[in-house]
Amino acid sequence: MKTKFTFLIALMSILSFSAAQSQTAEKTKKGFSFGAVPAIAYDSDLGFRYGALANFYDYGDGTIYPFYKHSLYVEWSHTTKGSDMKQIKYDSEYLIPGIRLTADARLETEQAMDFYGFNGFNTMFNPALVTVGDPNYVSRMFYRMDRRNLRLRANFQGKIVGRKLRWFAGAAHYNLKLDSVNIDRLNQGKEGDKVLPNVDGIYDQFVKLGVIEADQAHGGGVTFLSAGIVADTRDNEPNPNRGIWTEAMVLTAPGFLWNNNPFTTLVLTHRQYFTLFPDRLTFAYRLNYQSTIGGQIPWYMLNFTYSTYDNREGLGGSKTLRGIMRNRVVGEGYALGNFELRWKFAKFTVAKQNIYLALSPFVDAAMITKPYKPNNDFEIPAQFFGQKDGLHIGYGAGIHIALNQNFIVAVDYGLAANKNDGKSGLYIGLDFLF
Repeated sequence: MKTKFTFLIALMSILSFSAAQSQTAEKTKKGFSFGAVPAIAYDSDLGFRYGALANFYDYGDGTIYPFYKHSLYVEWSHTTKGSDMKQIKYDSEYLIPGIRLTADARLETEQAMDFYGFNGFNTMFNPALVTVGDPNYVSRMFYRMDRRNLRLRANFQGKIVGRKLRWFAGAAHYNLKLDSVNIDRLNQGKEGDKVLPNVDGIYDQFVKLGVIEADQAHGGGVTFLSAGIVADTRDNEPNPNRGIWTEAMVLTAPGFLWNNNPFTTLVLTHRQYFTLFPDRLTFAYRLNYQSTIGGQIPWYMLNFTYSTYDNREGLGGSKTLRGIMRNRVVGEGYALGNFELRWKFAKFTVAKQNIYLALSPFVDAAMITKPYKPNNDFEIPAQFFGQKDGLHIGYGAGIHIALNQNFIVAVDYGLAANKNDGKSGLYIGLDFLF
């Protein structure tokens, strides 16, 4: 933890010094621009992660800056142990006149994806089981599983009342393949206490005990349609200073689209931004409710959150509950709140590029509103049952580095308020949370 805080403080000091040396007025951007950063990480079980991500923008003649005409996001990363991510995303209001198109294709392979059971605190998290040297140690992979996910998605938005009120329609297909962690592969090149024992993790035990139904144990395909309405008065999409962004959406995976487990989900999200000091200090919050309202959702779709802009993993981790373990809060319905201050403490230009630095203290909170219960006999086995679920809280701060207001590198550090949600998390990625 001390090392992580030292890293953030040093980064802020260096950037603040650079800002003090180069204060100039922001310039309107025209034509083509892009930002790129390397994707680098290391995990003793997954190996060295390497790759890159880039965002390309076309600002046209500059009259709509900081809005853009076209955006293309590309990411590729790989680890020496075989985990892999490939993604391409396109966003434009100009390809189809009068219609905003957001489309992406994503292929992700995870050899050790987080899985902590269902219904939040109902499934106990015991850190001793994954702590080498503890008398109760089982395996560092006890709360992990293997997953391959292919996602194809296309969303469309059109104007009802200018940009402020829009209709939304979309379609998406997920194809998930799930299995136990491949221990033999992860053990390649390991010796001594670094060797992982070949034992059942919580996923394997849930399958054997029937908590995860046999016909869903190894995943499947899901195709759904979505429709909704969006109210949007933000002054700037990447980092608004004022306005609201509210949406109501229904997603349905009907049987006629070859879904083995048809279901319908309701999603309500309200985001609001308040200017406390013009162009310097903003208070932002997001309230999100998501729940199935019909049918029975397959368990492997529970950990996705949806919006008109993107579909993401949740709850827990960099995009929902910072500081809390990824996928810790999983149920059929949830309520989520994110609250943060955004202080642009420095603005400057470098090589004709507009740059600002922002500091963002935050609090994130969520709770299960509808527990996962696929049948009348469903229950968490006694040996895994923890306690009644409650509020899951994470808190911390982030620093953001923005290039031309649209390409934003984010570094967030969060702490979990409850030890049953983990300890902390450091996240380096793109964009503000919302």
